Amino acid sequence: MLLYFFILGLIFGSFFNVVGLRIPNGQSIVFPGSHCPNCQKTLSSVELIPVFSYLLQKGKCRNCHTKISPIYPSFELLTGMLFAFSYFYFGFTFELLVGLTLISLLMIIVVSDFKHMIIPDKVLLFFVPLFIVERTFIPLGPWWNPLLGAIAGFGLLLLIAIISKGGMGGGDIKLFAVLGIVLGWKLVLFAFFMSTLFGTVFGLIGMLLKKVERGKPMPFGPYIALGTLVAYFYGENLIGWYSMNFLTLL
Repeated sequence: MLLYFFILGLIFGSFFNVVGLRIPNGQSIVFPGSHCPNCQKTLSSVELIPVFSYLLQKGKCRNCHTKISPIYPSFELLTGMLFAFSYFYFGFTFELLVGLTLISLLMIIVVSDFKHMIIPDKVLLFFVPLFIVERTFIPLGPWWNPLLGAIAGFGLLLLIAIISKGGMGGGDIKLFAVLGIVLGWKLVLFAFFMSTLFGTVFGLIGMLLKKVERGKPMPFGPYIALGTLVAYFYGENLIGWYSMNFLTLL
């Protein structure tokens, strides 16, 4: 079953690449079919096998031999691993459906923000009703928790954007409102804390390695995804651990 969900994740990961790359440009995710961005040749079924086609072709287009971005196989592989981990973590439970939906949103957001520095409204609007339905029938706790989570996620980032005078993008604000529906108020705040922590750490490392320029905007979506996944899978345990140690210190 782990292998099944891994393969399922590879397939969906390939589709998420298409969505994340095309939607910000206003392109259809159906037409035209997958093609080489350099020579425009439509890819055959052999060239569309997630990860394996990239390896078999040695990272190059079979027609024009242009190098293929490693973003494609990397996100396919990552999605496969996360799908398999979700099954390992939840088993065949209803929460597995929520986990897979959340991973799907985050993978699309990461590709889009990484490539275009945009978190598309269309993607968020597609997932909002899905999460509302899921949290209605797969509740997180009290009925008001998803609602309060959406308000907390939106309100916190809006406040930061106002105070910092644009330091937080509108896409990030709306994304955290959506994440609040899934996580609830407590975990969405923890997700923001972890996202900021990861963004700060990797940003400093990037500046030390001269890969990131001071004052130059960088995509926050990947760190939001990482912080959200940590909060979703391990947030309750980590919050409990921090609380216990804080009380011990007092």
